[in-house]
This record gives sequence, structure tokens and C-alpha cells, in this order.
Amino acid sequence: MEKRWLQLVIKMNKKGFLQISFAWLFAILVGAVILFLAIYLSTKLIRTEQTSIGAQTGKEIGILLNPLETSFETGKTTSLTLPVETRIYNKCNNNGIFGNQIIQISQKSFNKWTETDIDIAFSNKYIFSEKYVEGKKFYVFSKPFEFPFKVADLIYITSSLKKYCFVNPPEDIEEELLDLEQQNLLIEDCSDSKNVMVCFGDSNCNINVNYYAKYVEKNNKKMYFEGDTLMYAAIFSDSDVYECQLKRLMQRVENLALLYKDKAIFIAETGCHSNLNLMELVNIAGGFSSSEELYEMNRLVEDIKEKNELAECALW
Repeated sequence: MEKRWLQLVIKMNKKGFLQISFAWLFAILVGAVILFLAIYLSTKLIRTEQTSIGAQTGKEIGILLNPLETSFETGKTTSLTLPVETRIYNKCNNNGIFGNQIIQISQKSFNKWTETDIDIAFSNKYIFSEKYVEGKKFYVFSKPFEFPFKVADLIYITSSLKKYCFVNPPEDIEEELLDLEQQNLLIEDCSDSKNVMVCFGDSNCNINVNYYAKYVEKNNKKMYFEGDTLMYAAIFSDSDVYECQLKRLMQRVENLALLYKDKAIFIAETGCHSNLNLMELVNIAGGFSSSEELYEMNRLVEDIKEKNELAECALW
């Protein structure tokens, strides 16, 4: 009798054990699913928020650069400080009438760089920098580009983490750099081996500037320039960025030249003639393909500029 009772108790205990185990297993499975969904949704929300912040930051940077094109004093530096480590990607294309300046932002979150495919495009900005600049603080300065008339204000962006040391620059370049008082642009002080060496007349530096042949050699590529405005653009840019932005500038030259041509026709009706060869400038600018063409093009530009200055009715 006792033996049968003991067997019944054991059987009931086993059944209860199985029931309890199933309840715990079900609870664990439900909890795991809830935890997975919470993590998934949180990650999705964070990524969406990061993408939104990146897009918003890109737009804000574009807005902050507006004063550089209007009232900001040429030859002065301003700074741009962001709350977290940021990469500003500089892209451009030549689509449409003026092409597009494209900014893409990536920011550090949980020690990883966020990825976003949102591009913020501007048709009226010309930013010269490396393919991306990285840091929290960025220096920005601007110079006007005239060819032969005012074309646009070029904007140069560098990171405070990267210092450029200019060796043996021409006197006027040295004076301009000193007047800028930009902390990451140094003159002659190249004691730190991490500095980017920008040498004039030397071929053993990170960046070599041939001021008389008018080209900047960087990463084994030559970028040709006319005037100090484009020289700085070549120094601070990757070659792909420089050439793309230069083509955009020539698209603007082409369209501005057409406007001045129409203006010349209009004022000619009043008996005031300009006699400028603007259609040749339109054709050359419209077919522009690389910085190597700047030298020959500049001869026409200088001729137009001189004639405009001497004309009875100047067009600009």
C-alpha cells in the first residue's frame, strides 16, 4: 500500500514539475521576443534619429555658410563647432545649369560613425576641402573668385585637428595667412611631424605649390590654378573635389557671360558700346573639362577684363 502511494506522489510531482517547466519556458520565450522587439525598435529609432540629425546638421551648416557669401569680411576666419565628433563629406556634381554642392554628415554615436545616405544639395555654394573633414571644430574662410567678373565666393573648410605648415610662401601670401590668424595655418613652424607641409618651390613636401607654373601637386596629382583664390582651393582640396567644383564655376562663368552679353546689347541701344568678346568666353567655359585649360582661358579673361576697365560703359 505504501509503495503504491509513494509511486502516485512521485507521478504527481513529475507532472507538476513538467507544468512548472513549461510555464517558465513560455515566460522566457515571451520575454525574449519582447526584448528582441524592444532592442530592434530602439535601434531603428536611434538610426532614424541619427539620420534626421545628420540631415538637419547638413542644412544648418549650409545656412551658417551664407554670411560668407554676403557680408562676411574677405580674408577673415570664422569657426564652426559641433557638439559631437562629425565628418563633413564634400561632394559635387555638374548636373543642371550650375551643378550642385552636396554636403553629407556622419556623426559619432556609441563610438561608431553613423551611416546616412541623405545628401543636402546647394546650387549656389562652392566648398573646397578634402573628401571629408573630421572633428568637432572646423575653420572656415572665403575668397572671391573673379574670372573676369565676380563669379562666386569660394569657401575653404579645414579641421582644427589638421595643421598646415606653409614653407617659403611669397610675401603677399605670408601676410594674408598671418592676417587670417587661423590657428591651424602655420608659417615656417614645422616642428611637429604631423603637420601637413605646404611648400613653395620644393618637391619633397605633402603639398607642393609651383607659384610660377601655377599648379599644386598633391597625392601625385597636379591641380592648375589662376590667382590665389584657386590656389588655396587646390591646397585644401582633393583633386576630384577641386576639378568638379572648378567645372561648376565654369558653368557659372558661361551663364554670367551670357547675361553680360545681353546687357551689352541693351546698353548698345543707347549708343554705348563695350566691344567685349563674351561669346568666345561662353563657348570656352561651356566646353571646360579640366584645370589644365585655365592657362589658355586666362589669356582671354585678362583681355576681356582690361577692355571692360577701359570701356566707356563698363558692364561690371
